Amino acid sequence: MSKTAIYPGTFDPITNGHVDIIERGLAIFDHLIIAIALNPKKAPLFSIDERIEMIEESLGRHSKVSVETFSGLLVEEAERRNARVILRGLRAVSDFESEFQMALMNRNLNSKIETVFMMTGEAYSYLSSSVVREIASMGGSVERLVPKIVSVRLKEKFAGTGLTDEGVFPA
Repeated sequence: MSKTAIYPGTFDPITNGHVDIIERGLAIFDHLIIAIALNPKKAPLFSIDERIEMIEESLGRHSKVSVETFSGLLVEEAERRNARVILRGLRAVSDFESEFQMALMNRNLNSKIETVFMMTGEAYSYLSSSVVREIASMGGSVERLVPKIVSVRLKEKFAGTGLTDEGVFPA
């Protein structure tokens, strides 16, 4: 029987920390579904199509990976996709409390689906999509934090925002 895991997130944008979890998850699972959560309460920087494209380009075409979108309950999406495992990355102790609470609630909603936590690589323990967006919005370099396509797209998104190349507003 194939072991499929679902790795949920907004991926706005995908970071090298996400890629690290995905690559390591592929060593454990036969198939990994990258599930982009559609949250109407959030105003993402990138459209769904842009996020899918950046994820696919960042990972290359990989037969063990699919990129999907979903709204609603994650455990219902996992059930629909025949995934019995939810893969979650943990950066720090501060992530653990909320992730643990979500894992327990998901188990309460569907006891057939397990959550597996994977510690991020230490090089990415401080990294989040929101930090990347903030740095990029101020003209800072994110090239070491995200795949190349994401760095290019962030520069395009923030071009013409009034910031100089040095990341400061002109006098």
